[in-house]
Amino acid sequence: MIVAAPDFAAWRDAARALLAADVAPADVTFETDPAGGLFAPAAVPPAPAGARVEVPRAFVALADAVSCHRDARRWDRLYRALWRLTRGEPHLLDLATDGDVSWLLRAEKSVRRDVHKMHAFVRFRKVGEHFVAWHRPDHRIVRRAAPFFARRFPEMRWTVLTPDESVSWDGAGLHFGPGVPATGAPPPDVLEELWRTYYRATFNPARIKLAAMKKELPVRHWATLPEAALIPDLLAEAPARVAAMVGHSEGERSAAALVPTARDLGSLRAAIGDCSACDRCGPGAPPVFGTGPAGARVALVSDQPLGGAAEELLSVALEEAGFDRGAVYRTAAVKRAAPGDADGRAARACRPWLEAELAALGPAVIVCLGPRAAQAVLGPLFRFTARRGEVVGAGPVARAIATHHPLTVLRNPAGSGAEMRADLIRHLTLARRLAEESAPAP
Repeated sequence: MIVAAPDFAAWRDAARALLAADVAPADVTFETDPAGGLFAPAAVPPAPAGARVEVPRAFVALADAVSCHRDARRWDRLYRALWRLTRGEPHLLDLATDGDVSWLLRAEKSVRRDVHKMHAFVRFRKVGEHFVAWHRPDHRIVRRAAPFFARRFPEMRWTVLTPDESVSWDGAGLHFGPGVPATGAPPPDVLEELWRTYYRATFNPARIKLAAMKKELPVRHWATLPEAALIPDLLAEAPARVAAMVGHSEGERSAAALVPTARDLGSLRAAIGDCSACDRCGPGAPPVFGTGPAGARVALVSDQPLGGAAEELLSVALEEAGFDRGAVYRTAAVKRAAPGDADGRAARACRPWLEAELAALGPAVIVCLGPRAAQAVLGPLFRFTARRGEVVGAGPVARAIATHHPLTVLRNPAGSGAEMRADLIRHLTLARRLAEESAPAP
């Protein structure tokens, strides 16, 4: 039997009558938009007068929400759950692991999130004295979401258009109408530039979580959000803005004003001895510039100059990765050889030297040894643990790979150290292959 259920009220009335007639779920199919002819819906006689269906209030609220879900099987699933509740399973909704209950709960959550997104992502545009917005929800939620806008904008005359249905507020009541395609969306207005200015001013580059942002602000909604056009530029600017914020908050110095106009390696090496940008500068900490051929295709960047066992381990790893050591350029994020570990402030102060050095060298691949070196090259938002071994962009020409620092390998001599050593060699091998593949033809 096929039964028409264009909305929740129609399904509820039909379900009551079917229960009264003892029609099992396997014998009925509900259709939101049933076909005609042989597949026309059957007329369901109303339930007998006085017939009552006792179900938990929680099911009524759940069914009301699930009725907005776009899945065509929602009515059948609701009727099967209703049948079970009234045929010996009154506590069915307490079984969250039950197949029917689990699906209904997920559907309700999906509808609830979609209503939240509609509340958050609708952007009105002024059309004469009226305000109009176009939105594309995942589910049929206009009637569920509309009261929020009536409460929030009671003095405005507004309309929200969606592909399924439209709703208007005239100051006294809500009025529903047919859906409107995206081509019926209103054009941009002057208010959008003000909103973009506000969005840019309040955007916090230090709190970017791209995956979470795309989950909460799905890309499919960006076309109707005026601020979405700013997102790519704001993401690209974020590392520099974070560095500026950190420097400003800590009163840090930078070597930017001390880097000479001439940016070749020789000029940089000659000028770096006069740097006074951080506390490590001074007679007891001689400057250390990079070493290696000016035409090197691969540059290794550590946090500070290597020595001793770490230097020996790196040399062996380079050989096992197939490198000619004389063809590799070696440098450090911190340009002073002083006792003790260099902190983040020293690396940030020296960063202009490192950027100028790498720009003058122009390597095809940069290998960052450890998290501090990776953040010095790729910015403070780089997540070393999550992206170690990944090939990422490092400027208009070079690519970069972050890998373990030799000292980290040495400090973990047990099983994890062996794995780290293998990773180091594997990442160095990848860097060599990338450099060879990108080498210009002879």
